[in-house]
Amino acid sequence: MTDIPLEHVHVAPDDDAAPAPAVFVLHGRGADEEDLLPVAESLPDDLHVISLRAPDPLQGGYTWYELDLSGGGLHESQPHAADFRRSLDLVDESVAAAIDAYGLDADRIGLLGFSQGAITSLSLLLEGPDSYDWVVGLHGYLPDSHAELAPDGIEGKPVFVGAGTGDRVIPESRAEAAVDRLTELGVDVTYETYATGHGIGREELADVVAFVGARVA
Repeated sequence: MTDIPLEHVHVAPDDDAAPAPAVFVLHGRGADEEDLLPVAESLPDDLHVISLRAPDPLQGGYTWYELDLSGGGLHESQPHAADFRRSLDLVDESVAAAIDAYGLDADRIGLLGFSQGAITSLSLLLEGPDSYDWVVGLHGYLPDSHAELAPDGIEGKPVFVGAGTGDRVIPESRAEAAVDRLTELGVDVTYETYATGHGIGREELADVVAFVGARVA
């Protein structure tokens, strides 16, 4: 829909007669809005699913931001500040527009992101905890730009963080650091690690489905 800033796929719940909860899905670097639909299709049927496409083309897919590699290699990268700011704003604007366009329950909005999408999702929660009911961040981290934020209203917010013990793109240690910081802030964190690389396996998917199901029951 043209009034939603980011291109997206919308999957309505089986019964969308009344405002229903929604999950906004944010893919990883080089993927697109179709990439995480198999994950989203496993979530409860009473959810709106809005899978957003990142704004910038990259290698046949799209990216939320370019990487700042000044701190070291890929495993130490940070988001490029200007790109990241633009994408954070575009996601916020797209969520607000979709609430109106699709008749979503504004009090029951979740974020589910993988890799760059997880970094973006966790950062959005820290910027506006009142806007999001829960967050799933898979194989991501808290960027330096947001790690020291301490917003009101984040205490008790349910967040699921998943990491791969063999992930060489975003090492488990970076996800663990995010969990430590979120826990300091009083977030209700569920943290799980998996014997995987930079991808979502069956065990991780099952845990995500259970977590989301408990949030929207």
